[in-house]
Amino acid sequence: MMQRPPANLRDHLLAALSQLPGTREFHLHVLVSAPRKSNSLFPFAKPKPPRVYVQDILLLLSEQPNPSAPRLIVSAVEACVYVNPTTSCAVLYVAKVDSTGQAARPSPTGVLVRGLVGWYLDPRTRPVDVDCVWVQLFARAQKQYLFPNSNEWEGKRPLSDVRLCAWWKRLLTHVAGDVEGLTAEGKGDMKMKMYYILPGYNETEAEHALRIAAPTTETNTTNTKLQWEYGHPYSQTEIPLPCPPDTSQDNLGHIIPYFDDDPKSRFMDEIAYTTDGEIKSPVRKRARTVASEEGAVDTSHTTEDAKPLGELGKVTADEFWERMSFRQECVAGAVTGFFTLAVRWPKAGKGRESPLAPQTGQVSGQVHKRVMTTLLTGVEFSTVERAIKATETVEGAIRKLCEGILPSRDRARTPEPRQSLAPPQTPPRTSRSVVEISPNPFPEPAASLEIYLAHIYGSVATRNAVEEKKKQQETPAVQVLQVRRKRKAGT
Repeated sequence: MMQRPPANLRDHLLAALSQLPGTREFHLHVLVSAPRKSNSLFPFAKPKPPRVYVQDILLLLSEQPNPSAPRLIVSAVEACVYVNPTTSCAVLYVAKVDSTGQAARPSPTGVLVRGLVGWYLDPRTRPVDVDCVWVQLFARAQKQYLFPNSNEWEGKRPLSDVRLCAWWKRLLTHVAGDVEGLTAEGKGDMKMKMYYILPGYNETEAEHALRIAAPTTETNTTNTKLQWEYGHPYSQTEIPLPCPPDTSQDNLGHIIPYFDDDPKSRFMDEIAYTTDGEIKSPVRKRARTVASEEGAVDTSHTTEDAKPLGELGKVTADEFWERMSFRQECVAGAVTGFFTLAVRWPKAGKGRESPLAPQTGQVSGQVHKRVMTTLLTGVEFSTVERAIKATETVEGAIRKLCEGILPSRDRARTPEPRQSLAPPQTPPRTSRSVVEISPNPFPEPAASLEIYLAHIYGSVATRNAVEEKKKQQETPAVQVLQVRRKRKAGT
């Protein structure tokens, strides 16, 4: 019999964490901001960018080996959800995933990501009112992302570039299997497609590299019949794209989404501001006023304004991805990967009044911003002692902000973080013309202790057996063969 889905994302993730082997206790914080208007997902669409609604997501997971031990933050996931009501599509962009390396085995990080993606793909639990969901991410191996100085902790062993890409492919394959399992139980018609591409590699080379990077015991545990397609998803027509197409002309700005700190976005900037082989800075445009015969003022876009910027009307999606292979971030000696999972599965029981209306359990954008600032600049995780203090600081700040208590500015108890050696990266352009956005008609959600305990914070203890068979498979016995010497003639 079909089990009833959890009431919120927090309970859904806690239920998944409770199945992990071993004896330990998890403490989870789930921060989802209220929707706000944005035009940053397709900034180069013409005649104007589509109006979308975006939410920020932050998952923070702490662990305790026993009730008397201190808590330690072990995993974090940062993501964004964009909703376009015009096309009834949502885009779940997994921006950063990181761990401190201080969790017991097996690591709970994959369970968090798998649970988050599955929550938005399942029409029973999907909190946004759309028919299609696109999951997109860029896999790039780094020593640290969300935990400052955690790379100095000797127990942290981040995955290499190829193994990280193999990890993402395997995890999303498991998610696809979970979704397919729902269709077998009579949950309606569903269409799902999966794409991946490793810039600089052809399909055979990419498959060979990932096959070598992933152990056999891990690749044979998938439960889906769906096959990955090597390449980009922007030529298929079975699942609608998030941005309405430009039927009058070709415009790459209607196809490639724009995310912060993403090499695709930086490449889109260069293409948009390149004309006849020269890169030109964007010019801030003002609305042109044209007097009509009746003397009225028309502020509509002119034909010139409707043209794609730069070379966006000349570069096709195939050419875009071919040229991505020569980008510095993709040929700097490390393997990177782009992954997309798209699902068309209409959600039954539509009835939300507005995509801007906040839901119960969501927090204001300022709460999310202040927590991220505390995590990235106010604490560090280079040692166990500092990680314990960092956990107390971050978790305490979340509770105080939810209770409406501003955290103290006195940080005498927290050691000053050392300078974090962040990997070099090209900053996104900030000179793009931004269209003014009208204010949100709904007030920011009010935080309270009741909301904190019912939707944001939760804990679960595991008392599960540890699998021994898998450990034996990972270390097979090695048989040593003796070499027989060849006898000489006449002996």
